[in-house]
Amino acid sequence: MRNTFKSLGCSFLILIALNLMGQSNDNAENTLKVSKTEDFEFSGDGSAKQWNQAEWIAMPQRKAEGKTYQTDVKLLYSETGIYCLFRCEDDKVTATLTEDFADLWEEDVVEIFFWPDEKLPVYFEYELSPLNYELPILVPNRGGDFLGWRPWKYKGDRLTRHATSVSDMPNDETWLAEFFIPFALLEPLVLDIPESGTKWRVNMYRNDYDTGASTWSWQTVRTNYHDYESFGTMVFE
Repeated sequence: MRNTFKSLGCSFLILIALNLMGQSNDNAENTLKVSKTEDFEFSGDGSAKQWNQAEWIAMPQRKAEGKTYQTDVKLLYSETGIYCLFRCEDDKVTATLTEDFADLWEEDVVEIFFWPDEKLPVYFEYELSPLNYELPILVPNRGGDFLGWRPWKYKGDRLTRHATSVSDMPNDETWLAEFFIPFALLEPLVLDIPESGTKWRVNMYRNDYDTGASTWSWQTVRTNYHDYESFGTMVFE
């Protein structure tokens, strides 16, 4: 009997150890570290030297309607806000909407969602189309019932900056999107400038409509892009 208990005890400890190892791997896959930089200007082609200090993050294609494309993203932050750079392989850019705050998600688009305070079911969503039109909204989400709110007094240091470009070479068409989201725009969801070690929940997405709806996301979602409980974690370095 004692040997049986010892055997069971050893098995239990092994299972705990394996579980912890699995959690560690999951945490590594669900976490990205974001380096700090000085503020800089950009033109939509990703050529700013500051991007050299950030690694590309691959975004898996979750749904493919037609061709398979590569999608990557870089993130940086400064004393005043967060910089984002998306690189999207694409043989055909589908974009006709020519105004901000339109339903950009119905055409080719990149998106990022920030959830700074996990105590609140409220997060910030930002979308940018290949034609350089944007959709910045604050989203309250109560059990999957959500609606976006447009920013008020959207000017001055609360304005985003954004630019896009499309390269059209034989067999190598790619569109890029660069944007800057100021911390001032996120007030009062964000009360303090992030310091080294600050953690936010985040997810990144892309939609493409070559021959249907193809989607990419950094973290897998269970229902739709607004599944904020499935967001990963970004750590400010």
